[in-house]
Amino acid sequence: MRMDRLIEQKRDGHALTESEIRFFIDGYTAGQIPDYQVAALLMAIYFQGMNRAETVNLTRAMAESGDMLDLSDICDYAIDKHSSGGVGDKTSLVALPLVASFGVPIAKMSGRGLGPTGGTVDKLESISGFNVNLSEAEFRRVARDCGIVIAGQTKSLAPADGLLYALRDVTGTVASRPLIASSIMSKKLAAGASGIVLDVKVGRGAFMKTLEEARALARTMAQIGVDAGRDMVALLSDVNQPLGVAVGNALEVAEAVKTLRGEGPADFHRHCVEVAAQMLRLAGTGERWAELEETRAEVDQVLKSGAALEHLQRMVKAQGGDVSQIEDIRKLPQARLRYNVHARQSGAIAAILADRVAWATLSLGAGRRTKEDEIDHAVGIEVFANVGDEVAAGDLLMTVHANDDGSLQTALEELGGAVAYSASAVEPLPLFHGVVDGREL
Repeated sequence: MRMDRLIEQKRDGHALTESEIRFFIDGYTAGQIPDYQVAALLMAIYFQGMNRAETVNLTRAMAESGDMLDLSDICDYAIDKHSSGGVGDKTSLVALPLVASFGVPIAKMSGRGLGPTGGTVDKLESISGFNVNLSEAEFRRVARDCGIVIAGQTKSLAPADGLLYALRDVTGTVASRPLIASSIMSKKLAAGASGIVLDVKVGRGAFMKTLEEARALARTMAQIGVDAGRDMVALLSDVNQPLGVAVGNALEVAEAVKTLRGEGPADFHRHCVEVAAQMLRLAGTGERWAELEETRAEVDQVLKSGAALEHLQRMVKAQGGDVSQIEDIRKLPQARLRYNVHARQSGAIAAILADRVAWATLSLGAGRRTKEDEIDHAVGIEVFANVGDEVAAGDLLMTVHANDDGSLQTALEELGGAVAYSASAVEPLPLFHGVVDGREL
């Protein structure tokens, strides 16, 4: 088998066989195929696409390029979730302890953030001493002892994906649906999940700007999972405005704790209830979680009661974190400066542009422009209004948390055009735009 023939075949619009895909993935991972040939194949895929079988075979080959985690000794059915990334999305910090409170074990590997949307492990590292770099033995021990563990992804998990993504990033081939879907799903398959709930973001604060793009990506990922023998649900969630109030690592941890106490923002509370209910439906056995409406109601009641907070505290303690920062969120990292942004005029909020808020937060130091950047866990922005809210001139809209005057001014410039007003009433934005159910694919 020759790599140049594969390139020519895909260039001309022909499908690659499973053995041809395995040849290219195994050879590249082993360092036997040069970057320039793989870059040529990636560009051919970018223009010609991949059919369903090709995409599934690519994903499986990437997943099997490294270790395949087996969680059968921890739980009979491993449930996982994945978010495609959105502004203010700290859902894992609430939904996972919430699911664990129902006796469903959670053993999750999460990623770091790059760009304006932070990763779950970055947020957790706001907690002093919290260790996300667990060995496999430690990962399993915490999962067994606590019923919940969240750790960083190991380099042995789908290593082909890391190699391909680095090449895609510098060859203009990131924005390819089969390559995006296989990148995400290869890590999910390798992490040992039996059922996966995907939270696919759409809007100004997401990678997928239109509902059509987001639905197509959700369907492709769900199809991969179904064809690989997994149970799949994909939610299409709106991120034209920030989710919840807090954007920024420690601020988002604090908001997650408030939500687990039953005191969180209404939109974020409802979002977490939906994600957790869908996870429980997949993880359920028999008829226990057969009715989604009943599951939602039960999950909502538990979240309002504060009963799930114990599971977050238990995990933080087991992973070396300072539990007192969960018990008293004022002990989490605090920024030196706070600046309040007020409404310029009266009326209805017509837009709060999530992308502008995200880039303002990045300019404060809450995210990474490159993988080597250090994160300032204390900084961020609180957004107190939502689209559709009626405000009066001078009302508090946002609080910017900064550690130096320069970054504060840059953030305020970014926020200058982030809010739009309307003299007439404005409909609130929907939380979700629909569901892709793997049983229907």
